[in-house]
Amino acid sequence: MRPDLTEDRLADWFQSGVEPADVPALHALGGARPTLQALIALFTGTEAAVMIRLLVLHELAARTEPFVSAGELRQQFPYLDEGKLEHLIGRLRVHGLLAWDSETSRYAVSPLGRMAVAALAALLKFGEAGEDLGYLAAQVAGSGALGTLAKPELQHLLARLLELKDEFERAILSGSESRIRAAESKLAAAWTWVDKGSDVLREITDGDTLDGPTHRLAQRIGQVQSELLRMSGAFQRALNQLEKQKVPLGASGLSSSDVNAWLRGLGQERLAGLLHGTVSPVPDFAFALGDIALDVAEFELVDKLRPEKLDATLPPASDAPQGDVHLEPPDYAELERWLGDLRVAPDGWPLHEAVPLRDYELSSYRLSLLALLGDRESASLAGPVADLARIDRRLKLGDDIIKVGRDGVAEMSAGHLEASPRGT
Repeated sequence: MRPDLTEDRLADWFQSGVEPADVPALHALGGARPTLQALIALFTGTEAAVMIRLLVLHELAARTEPFVSAGELRQQFPYLDEGKLEHLIGRLRVHGLLAWDSETSRYAVSPLGRMAVAALAALLKFGEAGEDLGYLAAQVAGSGALGTLAKPELQHLLARLLELKDEFERAILSGSESRIRAAESKLAAAWTWVDKGSDVLREITDGDTLDGPTHRLAQRIGQVQSELLRMSGAFQRALNQLEKQKVPLGASGLSSSDVNAWLRGLGQERLAGLLHGTVSPVPDFAFALGDIALDVAEFELVDKLRPEKLDATLPPASDAPQGDVHLEPPDYAELERWLGDLRVAPDGWPLHEAVPLRDYELSSYRLSLLALLGDRESASLAGPVADLARIDRRLKLGDDIIKVGRDGVAEMSAGHLEASPRGT
């Protein structure tokens, strides 16, 4: 017999330093190893082999007489190859799906085999679209009736309900009539199971058998089911809104949505046939105004191409007229007086005392000149402005406003003139 390499193979799936035994969920699966091995033996192999195993196991479990001899097996399955049937029976027996009674030399479906058949029958019973909720609700109802209800059954049901809720909400947000109607049909198919699931959860939560976390999980499922039941109204409101946006096609009683739905139901060949003769290789500008198009064409084809229109020669150059222009020299009288005051100004001289003089024009002129103090570009020139820039005074402005009320100045920013070292 080959050694069991399951533990070694499990370790290959984990990162270095992680032990498979430290994972609680894997530990729970390890405790159910015989059941898992039986299911692996039942479903491993080709699809044909799996279907034949399920056929034999299902037929044996459906017998009113649970015990069957080897001869009766061959009589019950005369349509199967005898050698392959014996190999199949041996496989089911080795993996615990069939039990062998050595005293009576008879076979019987083992308890594990009957559970596998029952679980598969329940799964196939809810195999149609929208009935997956029925299977999950049945699992919850069965566990609740037996008093073995645990969080996994409720978590599976809650996850499926949240998936449906998200799908329905995205259908509404898409604004697509086809998606909304498809979601509405899916809700109608699941409606019965949602309603029955609410009844099952009501019976379970009324009892005192659930612990705190499981009870809260059941309440959450009830809330999501209520939200799903209200989705029908949301679908109808969205469809009514889309109905308002439909464009009626004359007096035919049809709308753009009807045409859209009809086109969606056609095949590719039929759609290609509808396009035959409707698309012109040359665009038809029926929307263009004839007189405007004629003006544009005349300009592009006639006026724009005339040689005389393209000749844009400049006229010959001519000498500029001679004339005597006398410019008056600038008046620096006020600047000279302001320079004299600034040279002897005390350190910290307030602006509201230094700047205002005679009227608003002169006061604003004096304040604007203070911005040149310390300006290196102006200081490199010659003249009174350069002399102003080289004075060892600097303008410092504050955030407050000072009331002046004289010489045309009502108020001005607080500030002062302070001395600065030469050369800075």
